[in-house]
Amino acid sequence: MFAREEFARRGARARAAMVEAGVDLFLIDHAECLAWLTGYTVSETMYRAAFLPLTGEPWFVLRALDAQPCRNACWFSDIQGFADTAEPHAVMAEAIRTRGHAAARIGADHNSYGFTAATRDRLQALLPEARFIDMPGASDLLRQVKSEAEIALLAQAAGIADKAMAAITARAQPGLSPRAAAAIAAASFLENGADTGETGPIVPGLGDHEFLHGVMTALPLDDGDVLHVELIPKVANYGARLMRPVLIGSDRRGLAPLAERLVALQDRQFAAMRPGALAGEVDAVLREAVLAERLRPAYDNVSGYTLGLYARTPRPSDFSRVFLPNATWRLEEGMVFHMYVSAGGLGFSETVVVRAGGGERLTGTARELLRAGGPQL
Repeated sequence: MFAREEFARRGARARAAMVEAGVDLFLIDHAECLAWLTGYTVSETMYRAAFLPLTGEPWFVLRALDAQPCRNACWFSDIQGFADTAEPHAVMAEAIRTRGHAAARIGADHNSYGFTAATRDRLQALLPEARFIDMPGASDLLRQVKSEAEIALLAQAAGIADKAMAAITARAQPGLSPRAAAAIAAASFLENGADTGETGPIVPGLGDHEFLHGVMTALPLDDGDVLHVELIPKVANYGARLMRPVLIGSDRRGLAPLAERLVALQDRQFAAMRPGALAGEVDAVLREAVLAERLRPAYDNVSGYTLGLYARTPRPSDFSRVFLPNATWRLEEGMVFHMYVSAGGLGFSETVVVRAGGGERLTGTARELLRAGGPQL
């Protein structure tokens, strides 16, 4: 999927974090970080982990059933499989011991889904001479800046989102249900190369902003209703996102001016997304204007969050970097975000990469209240 040189750069970045944390061995069990550092990821049906030493090649320990796919995907060769009858943590501990790290300072991201208190306690009992050191947030923070190869995958996923949105818009007539729209999107995803047919929330656009995480229904929509469509296609686990309001029939509620204003304010925010910008100030460009113009009575949710790798984890969105009034981190070129705004039952979002001149959209769908027969790209 990526050149060996790219994995070498990733390994160097991880080792720099290891030196800063004062550790000899990095235990990686966070699904997205596994994919980023090794080229392979798998669900935690049984515990699995990769290990990166300060010198030498890493190794991966996982179910024997998954060992061959792991060998096919990884850039290194040391892949150890264990039988389902084995205790995974005991196999991990023995692999650490036989490679000379029984008394090492072992770094692990204690925020990782895999590195539970039970995992920590069991490994510590099996390796009493080792010291486990927290590398807080490393699994996410190491991956914040995307390479051009990663951005190319995100752009491919964004293009799939655009095609699916166009397919739904073409059918935006009274009688279309959210479930039927989701079926259109799922088919379009798979036909155009997405990893899966998972669509994201496709629901009626109602109220202020609470519809964003609504529940899909099979109830047909009437003339004048708005269908909120959020699309989340992935290519090689890299996920782009796109939200649009799709008008069913005529604009009975006169929503077009609100849509235009939300887009205009969000465009200002994109222009502010330059390297070095303070995230809280970028957030304020949009948030303060929406509130000042009374487009929403309150604005409590984030206006953007990190995009990139999404593997099989409990987390559907990556909030390791978010845009809020109190956000104190700074943007870097190559970061990619899902930026969104909503009000009055309308939601707009884009996949945006930080460039020297400001935010660059990877999604290309027309930024307007979409309707059948209107412009789509």
